[in-house]
Amino acid sequence: MKKIFIAGHRGMVGSALLRLLKKKNKVFTIEKKKLDLTNQEGVLNLFRKQKFEQVYIAAAKVGGIYANNQYPADFIYQNLMIACNLINSSHLTKVKKVLYLGSNCSYPKYATQPIKESELLSGKLEPTNEPYSIAKISGLKLCESYNRQFKNSYTDFRSVIPTNLYGVNDNYHSKNSHVIPALIKKIHFAKKYRKSNILIWGSGKVLREFLFVDDLAKCCLKIMNISKKDYLKLKGNKYSHINIGSGKEISIFKLANKISKVIGYKGKILFDKSYPDGAPRKLLNSSKLKKIAYVKFTNFDEGLKISYKNFLKNEQ
Repeated sequence: MKKIFIAGHRGMVGSALLRLLKKKNKVFTIEKKKLDLTNQEGVLNLFRKQKFEQVYIAAAKVGGIYANNQYPADFIYQNLMIACNLINSSHLTKVKKVLYLGSNCSYPKYATQPIKESELLSGKLEPTNEPYSIAKISGLKLCESYNRQFKNSYTDFRSVIPTNLYGVNDNYHSKNSHVIPALIKKIHFAKKYRKSNILIWGSGKVLREFLFVDDLAKCCLKIMNISKKDYLKLKGNKYSHINIGSGKEISIFKLANKISKVIGYKGKILFDKSYPDGAPRKLLNSSKLKKIAYVKFTNFDEGLKISYKNFLKNEQ
């Protein structure tokens, strides 16, 4: 059994990795109150003591447009420090394999669609979450740079950029959540309090790709299980990461209607165009992923039902 550390096990991605990896491995986790991952000395001491074989870096400060606009310093500082501390500690203590979870916000706002790995740093970022994006790019480049500088190093650093995620253990905070959990919460309470309509930020026309978080965990495991030679061949010398996406996209308007159907809300859906949309389209090119192995993705409607059940469970 491998000794694996999952950083960020309480989050949506980390908890999905934990559900999958604990079946056949010895998985180590630690609560934030016991160790702040922005604390360099504390993180290095943990790694020296535990001697991990693999590390999954799913820890991050995340949030939607509102949170990114309100707390830009928190987003860039905390995410930079988390990446630096975990990646450097992995190198210093000779962890065998590391997987860093990036973000599709790292791609330019007007990247060519579907977005290939080569689009990274090819244009200007979406302004509403630029500090967060820069921090996540830095994490990708840290992994790439350690691999380049220490070619014969004990540690094999790998990175992925997932598409927009949803599923069990999502964040439903009114101002800090992403689009699917935000819509689930808004539409649920609209039904509960019998509101005749709901108002959603933006035009509703932008397109987004979504992936059920447990499917992401399966893809991550497959990427970690291939040989270093095969990973480097797949990734290519010029690129720092591999995309993970479902290959399917939907407008926010259609998404809101799907969620309304799942919840049973019959009211009108209105859009406030005075609020920003963010990037007009985000669809990842995941052709490299498909070369590794086949992963059967969760049906989107079924995934939304699972997500809503999880929301109801947490509301009780």
